[in-house]
Amino acid sequence: MGIDIKVNAFEGPLDLLLHLIEKNKVDIYDIPISEITSQYLDYIRSMEEEDLDVMSDFLVMAATLLKIKAKMLLPVKEEEEEEGDPREELVRRLIEYKIYKYASLQLKEREMTAEKSFFRSPDIPPQVLAYREEIDPVQMLSEVTLQRISEVFQFVMRKRQDKLDPIRSEFGEIKQEEIKLEDKITEVYNYIIQYKEVNFYDLLNEQETKEAVIVTFLAVLELMKTGKIYVQQENIEDDIFIRVLE
Repeated sequence: MGIDIKVNAFEGPLDLLLHLIEKNKVDIYDIPISEITSQYLDYIRSMEEEDLDVMSDFLVMAATLLKIKAKMLLPVKEEEEEEGDPREELVRRLIEYKIYKYASLQLKEREMTAEKSFFRSPDIPPQVLAYREEIDPVQMLSEVTLQRISEVFQFVMRKRQDKLDPIRSEFGEIKQEEIKLEDKITEVYNYIIQYKEVNFYDLLNEQETKEAVIVTFLAVLELMKTGKIYVQQENIEDDIFIRVLE
């Protein structure tokens, strides 16, 4: 970790340079290098009593400013025109420093604001936290008819049959591993939790095999039976939606 250098309220040479730019109200993208260098050197001279180890970074910046000043005073050769403005690297460093400086001030202000915030401890009685409303599966399924569920199931099966290629369907197929109901129950439950609300038809239609459709259908019934999900249908001809029971 680096050691912060702070001299007469300035944390490093970039901080001093940024102060001079803001004090003179000049454009950071068009620094009057001669004037700023003179002011910077004047400030360095006033620090003669400071520790040289601490002053080393400030002296390096002073040398950098003098080098830039010399480049700008000398006539530019044709091959040097492509190098660009000698101040470009210094401007980039100043802008980067300014961003971090003001970001740190914002974080410091938020820290001070947060110190004034207090939160009381939770005071909800354990009996209330432990309470769980009793589940009535009959009431949960009162708005859904088994006929409608069966119709959706049959419709999905017919759609799957229509997707079969009459030529490729005669080819031999590689049998998939047996689908376990327990695994499918977990998969369907996590899927419903992820999307909050799932269309029953879409859920079945996403399955890749007839076996997967059947096991998914059984998984939905099992989740309804255990009270983990509930299904809702506004009208007889409407779609059936599945939601997680809070």
